Amino acid sequence: MITKNSIKFVCVIGVTSLLFACGSSEETDDTVSLTDTSVEVKEKDTKAQNVFYSIPSPIETTSLLKAAGAKYNKMYLNPIENVSKYSSVKSKAINLGVYGSDLSFTSIFDQTQESMLYLRCANKLSAGLGINGAFDDKTTARLEANLENRDSLLTIISDSYWNADSYLKDNGQPGVSALIIAGGWMEGLYIATQIANTTNNTEIIKRIGEQKLSFDNLIALLDSHKTESESVAEVLAMLMPLKEAFDSVEAKSGETTVSTDKENGVTTIGNNSSYTMTPEQLKLISQKTAEIRNKMIQ
Repeated sequence: MITKNSIKFVCVIGVTSLLFACGSSEETDDTVSLTDTSVEVKEKDTKAQNVFYSIPSPIETTSLLKAAGAKYNKMYLNPIENVSKYSSVKSKAINLGVYGSDLSFTSIFDQTQESMLYLRCANKLSAGLGINGAFDDKTTARLEANLENRDSLLTIISDSYWNADSYLKDNGQPGVSALIIAGGWMEGLYIATQIANTTNNTEIIKRIGEQKLSFDNLIALLDSHKTESESVAEVLAMLMPLKEAFDSVEAKSGETTVSTDKENGVTTIGNNSSYTMTPEQLKLISQKTAEIRNKMIQ
């Protein structure tokens, strides 16, 4: 789990990490008090943030993949040429998340030139969404000055997405944030399944099974904003076939652990639950993931 210094991308960016949908609801009862309304909104936002902080960011996901023995392959990533295709708010938000995962992936594997290309994609999409200061020229200059320092690169990327999250929440657009999280989470899972299917790496397959819980949290985040945003509702419906595939994965509960890296301020919450996933389940999850992700980047 990531705190401020780590971006919570998972659609739970609404709960994180990049988060919530725009929209307003009409009151049908003029007697409803402002106090009651504000309490309901506060409770909803608190629930959303709890969900958000339970979802791994793109940097977390790609770090886990590298630790599990994954190798870099640019064929896993959304081509940078696709950025010009995204014109709607929905496609820009989703693919800002996608390119965020790709940016993290290239940075984790020290692909500095590729990282700069994906940063430009993120910059273009964030500007198109009206998100100020997240991936601007200042960010680009910081990255260029730290190309040989992976830790600094990851910190800058995390800060950029955190700034985007804050901007969206401050401007009443949690749904857009949720779409970014969904895109980032799906891209991370897509990369993981592609690696698993080409290497049969048991550790990576295990990591995929462990995404069952974070995926449930992502679904909860989207569900909390589906009535505020038609785009969020559409993405939620798109993800349901994958949820059915994950529902068959069995989990055995374990002890919850909490650790904090004092140097970079990142807190990680995990639990030692184990997940049993058959080859058939992996095949189905991989298939559904590829279908959804490819629709997202069209």
